[in-house]
Amino acid sequence: MVVTSATENSDDYDRASELKAFDESKAGLKGLVDAGVSIVPRMFIQEPDKLRTCNNAQLITPVIDLNGIDGDPILQKEIVDMVRDASETWGFFSVVNHGIPESVLEEMMNGARRFHELDTGV
Repeated sequence: MVVTSATENSDDYDRASELKAFDESKAGLKGLVDAGVSIVPRMFIQEPDKLRTCNNAQLITPVIDLNGIDGDPILQKEIVDMVRDASETWGFFSVVNHGIPESVLEEMMNGARRFHELDTGV
């Protein structure tokens, strides 16, 4: 995989090809770090005038509150409907009052981090 530095300025730069090569390498950002890349590669830098802007104040991550879900069948149905709507509309959502201990959440994040730090050949 060839990575172009952010300081290289060429009119024939092919960002799409560089992104494709990066994706096909399956090495991810860890692969860049392992390769000794110490600056942000050009493929990750967008010119400010090419960035899409959004002035929509309505863009807020949906939050699903599970408080009281255990004893109220009507609330259970409402929450299922909220999950369905958030999934179909946004593709993601945040869950609060789920009762999962902080230590479990931290270990889950540590496990994900360890997974992404595995050698690329594994």
